[in-house]
Amino acid sequence: MIVEDKLGYLRLLFRVRGSVLPRIWRRVVVTTVIAFLLTLLEENYPQLRLSLTPTPFTLIGLALGIFLGFRNNTSYDRFWEGRKLWGQLVNTSRILARQLLLFLHVPRLSPTQSDADREELARIREAQRDMIHRTIAFAHALRMHLRGEPPFEKLAQHLPQDEVELLRADRNVPDAILARLAERVQAAWRRGWIDPLHVMRVDASLGELTNIQGGCERIRNTPIPFSYTVLIHRIVAVYCLLLPFGLYETVKLATPLVVLFVSYAFFGLDAIGDEIEDPFGTDLNDLPLLSLSTTIEGDLRVRIGEPAPPAVEPVGDHLL
Repeated sequence: MIVEDKLGYLRLLFRVRGSVLPRIWRRVVVTTVIAFLLTLLEENYPQLRLSLTPTPFTLIGLALGIFLGFRNNTSYDRFWEGRKLWGQLVNTSRILARQLLLFLHVPRLSPTQSDADREELARIREAQRDMIHRTIAFAHALRMHLRGEPPFEKLAQHLPQDEVELLRADRNVPDAILARLAERVQAAWRRGWIDPLHVMRVDASLGELTNIQGGCERIRNTPIPFSYTVLIHRIVAVYCLLLPFGLYETVKLATPLVVLFVSYAFFGLDAIGDEIEDPFGTDLNDLPLLSLSTTIEGDLRVRIGEPAPPAVEPVGDHLL
C-alpha cells in the first residue's frame, strides 16, 4: 500500500509511482501514434476518407464506461471487504488474548499461596503465553497463506520446532494452528483452569478467527469471472484503437491529443480493476498485511510482558 502525506495538487497531478501509468503507457502510446498517423494521412490525403461517423463511438463509449464502472466497483468491494476482514482479525486477536489472560486461573487458590499454588500459577502463565503466541502465529500464517509464501521460518519464532515440522505436511497451516490452539483450551478446561462458560466465549473468538480466514480465502480463490474480464479487455482495446477514426471529423488536428486522454482514462480504469481485484498481494496498492500482522504481534506480546517487534517501515512509500 502506498503511504505518504497528502500530496499537493501539482505533485499529485504528475505522480507516477503508485499510479497505473507504468502498466498502460505502451497501450496509450500505440493508440496515440495511430491517431497521429491518421491525422497526418487525412490532412495530406483527404481523398482517402479514413474517418468514420462518431455516433457509434459515442454509444459504445457510454456503455463501456458503465461496464468499467461496474467492474471497478466490484473490484473495490473485494478490496474493502479484505480490509474489513483484517480489521476484524486485529480486534478479535486482541479480544482472544484478553480472554486467555483473564479467564485462565488457579481453582481454589489459597490466600497464602502455597508452593503448589505458585507452581500451578507458573504453569498457567506458560499456558497463556503459549496460546497467545499461537494467536500471533495464526496471524502471520494467514498472511503468508494468502500471499502463497512459506510461513515456517516465521512460525518457528512462536511455536515449538517439532510442531513447525508437523505443520509442513498440512495443506492449510492457519487452520491447523487454530485447531491446536483449541486443543490447548480444551486441555486447560480439563485441568480446571477455565470455567465451561468461559470456554464457550473463547471458542466463539476462535470461531470468529475461522470465519475471518474463510472470508479472506473466499476473496482470494474467487476472482471476477474470467470471461467478463476478457470481454472488457477486448472491448477497451478495440474501442481505443478505432477511436481516432471516429474522432477526426469532429476534432481534426486535436485528434491525437483527445485520443491520448480518452485512451488513458479507459485503459487506466481497466488496469485499476485488475490491480485491486486481489487485495492480498504485494503490489503497490495492495493491503499492508505484513504491517497488520506485525501490529497484532506487538499488541499481544505487550500483554504478556514481552517487547513488541519494531513497526514495519515503508520501503520508500510502499508499506507491505
